[in-house]
Amino acid sequence: MPMPKLLQLFLDNVNRPRDFKVAVEGDEAEIYLYDAIGDWYGVSAAQFVQELRGLDVATIHLRMNCPGGDVFEGRAMATALAQVKAKTICHIEGLAASAATYVAGACDEVEITPGGFFMIHEAWTLTMGNKRDHQKQIDLLAKVDDSILADYEKRTGASREQLAAWMEAETWFTAEEAKENGFVDTITDTDRKTNRAAWNLAAYANAPAALTKPPVVEDHYNREQAERRLALLERQ
Repeated sequence: MPMPKLLQLFLDNVNRPRDFKVAVEGDEAEIYLYDAIGDWYGVSAAQFVQELRGLDVATIHLRMNCPGGDVFEGRAMATALAQVKAKTICHIEGLAASAATYVAGACDEVEITPGGFFMIHEAWTLTMGNKRDHQKQIDLLAKVDDSILADYEKRTGASREQLAAWMEAETWFTAEEAKENGFVDTITDTDRKTNRAAWNLAAYANAPAALTKPPVVEDHYNREQAERRLALLERQ
């Protein structure tokens, strides 16, 4: 049986550096969501919402580079963002995929950096059991997709038919396409050093080739010296 896609995504990135933190300066706060969404492989909704509700500021900046994760954890995050009194601005500094897209969309404003990506798809799950068990999950997935479609429809103004087709096809939008189709409001360049290229997204069917390679590990050793030692060993 093939590995469930969501599990593959997290196993492919198990050694990737994690980054979830909150910083406050004056009347503004920054939340860094540079991790997956989920309580056993990334940032949990409980952790996110606790940090969010502890902020007493006028503006909250959600800085995001997220490959997605658990649909219900993401829904809880989005609900909390929609309920805060502060102005919320999401800055997609690399990637907003899957569940991360409706977390971003819950903010008052959404910005994306040039070269960033925005991906939507139908909900995933894994089931075991008889035909009735599987049918229950099919019915639940349809309801989840409907709720996500309602969010996208409200933000973009696109037709439900068009949005459903994009989700079915697992559509990856460039920054320009995301803005053109109403998922984000502006494209804003940044000099912030991001880890946008560090996610391995091979679990997704249509991920751009540049995003399906394992993260590059910085080379801290002397390569020439290592090659000389290898050559000596080969001659022995």
